[in-house]
Amino acid sequence: MLEDLSHHILDIAENGVNAGADEISISIDDSGDMLLLSVRDNGRGMTEETVKAVVNPFYTTRTERRVGLGLPFLKQLAELCGGVFSVSSEPGRGTQVTASFLKTSIDVPPLGDVPSTLMTLFIGYPGIAWKYIHRRNEKEFSADSVELRETLGGGNVFLEPALALGVKEYIETNIDELYE
Repeated sequence: MLEDLSHHILDIAENGVNAGADEISISIDDSGDMLLLSVRDNGRGMTEETVKAVVNPFYTTRTERRVGLGLPFLKQLAELCGGVFSVSSEPGRGTQVTASFLKTSIDVPPLGDVPSTLMTLFIGYPGIAWKYIHRRNEKEFSADSVELRETLGGGNVFLEPALALGVKEYIETNIDELYE
């Protein structure tokens, strides 16, 4: 099982990459009684039949292994924590995966290292426009890989170690400020 929500984010985002997406949005809403996680992409999308199958651990489109555990584990975890899991998709339009968790549940996983997950995605998939929004009560932080690249001089600036560390610290600081 994936240990924290940042690992689930990475898994779902890579599903979008594999589906040919060039825009992927990740949002976390940590307001109220529920923690809401959503990942939306503009990839190939799935048929209704495939959407029903993706929560089966023995279904996968990957050829390197015969099981696909990410979405089934996330569904099980959301339901275990008094939340809801859903996948909505339309062929040619993309997919959205949403999971909510009752924050008072003892089984709610930690967010994990979201800044490192985002940097992994920014560096590993520079051709994708990544958007991240994190809300906590009245506060909101957002990061957009395209805007960050343009602000820092263009190209894949995330491959420059000093810039990548600076962006990671920027994300960490802003997420931390949401919880002050």
